[in-house]
Amino acid sequence: MTLKDCQSQVDDWIKQYGVRYFSELTNMAILTEEVGEVARIIARRYGDQSSKKSDEEFNLADELADVLFVLVCLANQTGVNLEEAFQRNIEKKIRRDAERHLNNPKLKD
Repeated sequence: MTLKDCQSQVDDWIKQYGVRYFSELTNMAILTEEVGEVARIIARRYGDQSSKKSDEEFNLADELADVLFVLVCLANQTGVNLEEAFQRNIEKKIRRDAERHLNNPKLKD
């Protein structure tokens, strides 16, 4: 699935099941909440924090998909073409970081 397809599928879902997009501010708050759920999983699974029994129900892939869904909602409602934006962003990173990380002694084995 392309990012364009993803944006279209989310828009179709909103129109069919969601009635309308939540406001941008509400979606920003929801995005923050979803990123927090990802952070909770990462902190417990890969970090130093211990897990609780209730943490077992959380699925990292599903939570990342929730983040993507809300991010796509925000892109759709603000008129951002994610394919174009992502391509420009990768090109910027290539120009800016072409040698930066290769020459970073902290990243050497």
